[in-house]
Amino acid sequence: VIISKERGRRPLDYKIKTEEKKKDSCVFCEGNEGETPPEIFAFREKGTTENKPGWKVRVVPNKYPALKMEERVATLKKVGMFWKMDGLGVHEVIIETPYHHKDFDNLNIDNIVLILKTYRQRYLDLSKDKRIKYILIFKNYGINGGASLEHPHSQLIGTPIIPQRVKEELNGGKEYFDHNGRCIFCDYVKQEIESKKRLIKETKKYVVISPFAARFPFETWIFPKYHNAYYEKTNDNDILSLAIIMKETLFKI
Repeated sequence: VIISKERGRRPLDYKIKTEEKKKDSCVFCEGNEGETPPEIFAFREKGTTENKPGWKVRVVPNKYPALKMEERVATLKKVGMFWKMDGLGVHEVIIETPYHHKDFDNLNIDNIVLILKTYRQRYLDLSKDKRIKYILIFKNYGINGGASLEHPHSQLIGTPIIPQRVKEELNGGKEYFDHNGRCIFCDYVKQEIESKKRLIKETKKYVVISPFAARFPFETWIFPKYHNAYYEKTNDNDILSLAIIMKETLFKI
């Protein structure tokens, strides 16, 4: 559980009735770069300058971070029968497009490719910091999904610990391999392709699956058909294939 006072100060675009936010008042729109913290990374038009117009995808520190990176090491502290840790970590915003009303499913493939390459690059950059043990990239969609700003964006959080559920999944995968000598996810993909009961889409490189006993409506998993445990090692051709299948899947949802 992450508790952050800063998150309570973040702005909210959404009201009970959805209102359209004007471009000149949106901090993420092109031309308003000075309203965000300085950019960390961006794909830009040639000849343009950082923190100025001309970007295609832009990464900035979250102005209201759940975690902050400082020159120190996170340490566990005991509080009665509980444990706590200072909020050391990274919280970034990936602004996916200069266009205020272009959601992921309406972006062109080239733009989606740049977003996925941005994810890859930030993962590579942050993995060099030994304090970061886990990186999560996520996207909230709409007020009901937890988004506070309308402009299309996703977020990245890096933490000094691996969440318990992720540890359990990794340990489960190792136990399966130790017992069977095979990757559990490769076997799972093979089974779902053969049964076709929950197979939504299959391409040369990827499959889209509705998981057995889905936790919530429209839960959807996208797997590579080849063995790949590291997103940061995904090559450009496979990122293009992923962009195509993601756009189609999200458009249908």
